[in-house]
Amino acid sequence: MEETRIYVGLRDRDSREQIYETEKYKLMVKEICKEYRSPFSVTLMEGGYFHDDGTWVDENSLMITLLSTPKDTVYKIARDVCKTFHQESVIIVIDKVISFNIHDKEKPNKR
Repeated sequence: MEETRIYVGLRDRDSREQIYETEKYKLMVKEICKEYRSPFSVTLMEGGYFHDDGTWVDENSLMITLLSTPKDTVYKIARDVCKTFHQESVIIVIDKVISFNIHDKEKPNKR
């Protein structure tokens, strides 16, 4: 099984300001994932980075977690999130995960 995480900042790429309240961005993610019939979870993150001009920026970001979502669907979701949030790019991380049923007497199942 694969876990995919999509990281997206909430500051607009041109104005460098967060246009909407964070809850509205979460609702946007929900609608995009629902459109692609992909189960998800979303986590608010706080961080910061330096612009190319050296300016420091504090930024809220969302981490969208998808499980067992086909790669082509992941890329469509990432593209829609990027466009909807008016970002230059998003970050996609894909990792292998295991499923463990506490009732199993053997090792966790690798999928």
